[in-house]
Amino acid sequence: MTQQAEPHAIPDDAEGAAPEASGGAPAQVTHADGFGAAFCASMAAFCAETVIAVTVAVLVLLTREHDGIPNGVPLIAAVSLGVLLLTVMVSGFVTVATVMPALTLARRAARRRGRPDGWLWTAGAVPVVSATTVAAFGAVAALGSFSFARPLSYLVWWGALTVGMLPAALAGRAAARRVHEGGQGSVARRVTRNGALAWLAIGALGATAYGTGLVSVYEPPRLTKSDIAGTWTDGRGGTVKLDSDGLAIANGLDNYIWDGTGKDLPKDCDGSGTWTVMKDSGRVQGVSMRISSCELSRDWSVIGTEKAPRIFHEIGKPGSGKRYVLTKVVRHKKR
Repeated sequence: MTQQAEPHAIPDDAEGAAPEASGGAPAQVTHADGFGAAFCASMAAFCAETVIAVTVAVLVLLTREHDGIPNGVPLIAAVSLGVLLLTVMVSGFVTVATVMPALTLARRAARRRGRPDGWLWTAGAVPVVSATTVAAFGAVAALGSFSFARPLSYLVWWGALTVGMLPAALAGRAAARRVHEGGQGSVARRVTRNGALAWLAIGALGATAYGTGLVSVYEPPRLTKSDIAGTWTDGRGGTVKLDSDGLAIANGLDNYIWDGTGKDLPKDCDGSGTWTVMKDSGRVQGVSMRISSCELSRDWSVIGTEKAPRIFHEIGKPGSGKRYVLTKVVRHKKR
């Protein structure tokens, strides 16, 4: 007589485990806490938030003064891929460092009170963990620079981190509960899909605004050599007079010289030299200035508008964002 086998009991901590594959392969067990699902959902939410925020920032910054946008499909593709990879890496780090501790804190706090792990517990844990994170990283930064930042800076970072963490933490909680309750579907896929739809909608709105002329991309002013000629000031007493014959006369102009320790220190530049316009495809892109008496040799880029042109060159390390800017002195005719 054939004996019928009794079904095996499935322990609670192995809920949602996959059945054994043919050939005696061991079953893959998904833990009831749903750590993996929570991590993936949270990371997907951070990626979606970052991509959407970067897209909005780019659409806004295109209307502001900028040095130019990348030209060519290969360069744009390379920059986009680099930003995407960096986004994934940073999202994973922030998820591990902030969201997962927030979910753990919310779960343990609810258990101690003997209450269900509701979404309010997660929402309450997020600002606590973000404050701890900002305090920790702020202390490390202060030790490295031997000075603390302004209190408002820490408050801004705490608010920004809290706002960014909240959707990711709620998505992670939803994913963990779905695994714990044996639900179907992936929260991470749903977050990715909704994020992609939101990104496409924002991109379409931006393309429509720029395409219809409702918003215009910033372009440097179209100047001629006669427009460049005149007196320029840094607003702190430093001036340079550019004559139409190519003569440059500096008076108290800041000349930033590398001091060998990683800083550019300004020194007053007084004397005369030469200047000429720099052109690209027949269009004035900047000014090349040489004053030998103070070893000033700089190429200045043109920004601003036709009515209020400015020239600048970068100071400090490349990509520092620090600029030395000169504004043209415009003398208005007396009525």
